[in-house]
Amino acid sequence: MADTGVVELTSQEQFDSFVKNPKLVVIHFFADWASECQPMNEVLEALSKEQELKGVLFAKIPAENFPKISMQCKISAVPTFLFYLSGKLVDRLDGANAAKLTQMVKNNNAKAQTLEAASAPVLPGDVKPVEVAVTTKATSGSSDEILKKLINQAQVMLFMKGNAENPQCGFSRQAVALLKELKAEFGTFDIFTDEKVRQDLKTYSNWPTYPQLYINGELIGGLDIMKEMAASGDLAEMLPKNTQKAGTLEERLKQLTHKASLMAFVKGDRNVPKCGFSRQLIEILNETKLPFETFDILTDEDVRQGLKTFSNWPTYPQVYVKGNLVGGLDIIKELREGGELLSTLKGE
Repeated sequence: MADTGVVELTSQEQFDSFVKNPKLVVIHFFADWASECQPMNEVLEALSKEQELKGVLFAKIPAENFPKISMQCKISAVPTFLFYLSGKLVDRLDGANAAKLTQMVKNNNAKAQTLEAASAPVLPGDVKPVEVAVTTKATSGSSDEILKKLINQAQVMLFMKGNAENPQCGFSRQAVALLKELKAEFGTFDIFTDEKVRQDLKTYSNWPTYPQLYINGELIGGLDIMKEMAASGDLAEMLPKNTQKAGTLEERLKQLTHKASLMAFVKGDRNVPKCGFSRQLIEILNETKLPFETFDILTDEDVRQGLKTFSNWPTYPQVYVKGNLVGGLDIIKELREGGELLSTLKGE
C-alpha cells in the first residue's frame, strides 16, 4: 500500500483493512454527481504529496456504492472525511472546507507522530534514538517532553473526551460549546486515543479530571473553572487576541452581501473571470452600465461554502442587490429576456 497518492477503495474488505492501519488514515466519502467533491479530491491529492505528511494514508470511497459502510460510518452527506488512527475513528469533517481539512490533517498527523514517540521502546544508552517530528520540530520520547509538545500544539488546547466535532461526554461538550461561544480558535486532543497520555497528564498538571484547558502552555483548569472565568469575563481576556474571530461567518456574509448595492459572487473577478458562467454574468452586468463589485469565492473557502447555506442557493455565480439574493446566471438571463433586469438590479 503506497504512502503517497489517494487510493480508491473498492470493497468492504479493502475498507476494513485500510482503517486498521496503525498510521493516520484519512478517507473521503464522495459522489461523482456532487460538484463539491472533485475540488476536495484535488485537495486530498495535494496533501498526499506533501513531504511532512508522507506517513499519512489517504483514500476515497464512493459513498452510494457502499451503503453498508456509509450507514456504519453515519455518512449522511458528501463530502465527508473520516480520520482513523490504529483502527479507531479520531476525527471527522462534514462538508467541503479545504482550509479546515488541511488543518485537521496536519493536527491529527502531529498527534499521530507524538503518540508514536510516546509508545516507542526505550533504547539502550549506546544507541542513538531516532528523532520523531512533532509538528515541524523533533522531540525525544520522554513523557514530560511529549506532554509539553501536545499542550503547546495550539495557543489554546483542550484535552477532552472525543473532539470538537464529536465530544463524547457532557462535560467535554459543554467545554467546546463555551469556547465556540467565545469565538475562540482552539486545538483538541482526544484522551481516549492514548491511555498513557490520559493518565500521565493528570500527574503532570496535578489535575485529576477532564476536560483540561491550556492557554499558551499553562493550565487554566476544568469545566467549572472555565465557566467561572467565562462568567466574569476573565476567560475572554486570557484568550490570545489572534484566536478570537472578528465575528461569526454569518455576520461576515451579511457585510459582504451589503458591501455594494450590486454584488456578484463569482469565480475570479470582473477583470479575470475563472469560469464560463462567471464570465457570462460579468458580461451581462457590464452591459447594464450599472456600478457593481465582485467577490472571488476561490479566495475564501469559508465564504464559498457558507454563502450557499446563507442564501439557500447551491451554485455560483450569485447576484445580490442591497443585500438580497437575486439569483444565479439563469435568473439574470430570464430577467434580461423579460425586460426586468435593469429595474431589478437597481432595487426598484
